[in-house]
Amino acid sequence: MTHAGGAPKWEVVRDETAPHPSLVLAQTSRDATAGRFPLAIWDRAALRNGEVSVSFKPVDGSVDRAAGVVWRYQDPNNYYIARANALENNVVLYRVQAGTRSSIAPKGLPSRSYGVKHEVPSARWGTLRVVFKDSLFTVFLNGERLFETEDETFKEAGKVGLWTKADSLTYFADFTFLKQ
Repeated sequence: MTHAGGAPKWEVVRDETAPHPSLVLAQTSRDATAGRFPLAIWDRAALRNGEVSVSFKPVDGSVDRAAGVVWRYQDPNNYYIARANALENNVVLYRVQAGTRSSIAPKGLPSRSYGVKHEVPSARWGTLRVVFKDSLFTVFLNGERLFETEDETFKEAGKVGLWTKADSLTYFADFTFLKQ
């Protein structure tokens, strides 16, 4: 987990609406600490270039209702994340460096731009995917290319995984990654 707050609780739960099997991974702890970022990291792969994808269902959350994918993860305080938020209806790419989360503006938009506005429905399955090659990152939601961005903070290979925020109750299925 990045930052303080109650410990994350990741568990397998049943959801008959899941894309494939009825069992999904869920972050079920409901601590409302705003800067609390629960992580589920896959320890068996290190990717520098590749892609990561997950189907997600934002179920509940009053502070946040978010789902994210992580790549080039070095430790709980240093990684990239792309997240979709059902309360804000947007998709944003962040760099978490030394525990500080900073958004990275999409290419072609002003440097202070905060991701892109896009409907992220609650209680419905969507798919978030990021393709990353060197310093270029391309973000997709439900197969639609939303934006590209560039950053050179983390150049080395890192682990991949899942992310939520605060009191988000989020279901995840079909987590995949591909090394290039």
